[in-house]
Amino acid sequence: MSPERYLTGGTRLAGIMGWPVAHSLSPRLHAHWLHRYCIDGAYVPLPVPPERLEQALKALPALGLAGVNLTIPHKEAAVLLVDRLSPMAERIGAVNTVVVEPDGTLSGDNTDGFGFIAALSESRVGWHAEAGPAVVLGAGGAARAVVHGLLGRELAVALVNRTVARAQALADHFALRPSVHAWGELPRLLEGADLVVNTTSLGMAGKPVLHLDLAPLKPQAIVFDAVYVPLDTALLRSARQRGNRTVDGLGMLLHQAVPAFARWFGKTPRVTPELRRLIESNIRAATGQTGTV
Repeated sequence: MSPERYLTGGTRLAGIMGWPVAHSLSPRLHAHWLHRYCIDGAYVPLPVPPERLEQALKALPALGLAGVNLTIPHKEAAVLLVDRLSPMAERIGAVNTVVVEPDGTLSGDNTDGFGFIAALSESRVGWHAEAGPAVVLGAGGAARAVVHGLLGRELAVALVNRTVARAQALADHFALRPSVHAWGELPRLLEGADLVVNTTSLGMAGKPVLHLDLAPLKPQAIVFDAVYVPLDTALLRSARQRGNRTVDGLGMLLHQAVPAFARWFGKTPRVTPELRRLIESNIRAATGQTGTV
């Protein structure tokens, strides 16, 4: 499409709802694909406070949007606000993708688990679905998707959170339950782990650093940090310094967007090195901002 691209009466519209949402990298990501595939479409940030989420979602058909992504703090609340849930969203208990169907009803899906497994698989760190136990830090929406993805590959998962009751509530959502542990149990859990995943906000730009003693972790274990602003977190640097393989959170952001783009715009996009370089440059320019999917 030409550099003078503008919206037309036939422009296909989608966006991302969050509170706040100005820092989201998703508009830049989807804009790249829209330009790459010459699609008459636009993807916009939509700042929606929690108390207006239901109103905003119900307005999507009337406004002519094809759908939206949902980010913090809307993913779990949307489960009760859409007309139907995909099996994935129902199992995870959170919605990150809403599609406006031809009849005007709203379908909720969750692509975060897909994004996590795709990112881990393509990372070239040697992870495979038959790997050993995983330790997941956190009990929020990202943890739900990560735990679901790992349990779906029949891996043993230890869920660790400072508030044990919150972790237990998450675990109770799954038929194949992860084991639940207090933060103080981490040294013992790390000894047997083949994969450690941080799904907390600790380590994000503007947030406290995640202080985690990796000494008990075996050298061949993989450390995955879902944070992607900054790309190179203190956790990842610490892991690399002791010889562990590491994966940052950018791949999860890129891959979770693929199924949503396909539903809204009718084209399955590719996650390419060019796209990763583009979003990396945006992250470096966004120093001091927090990245969310």
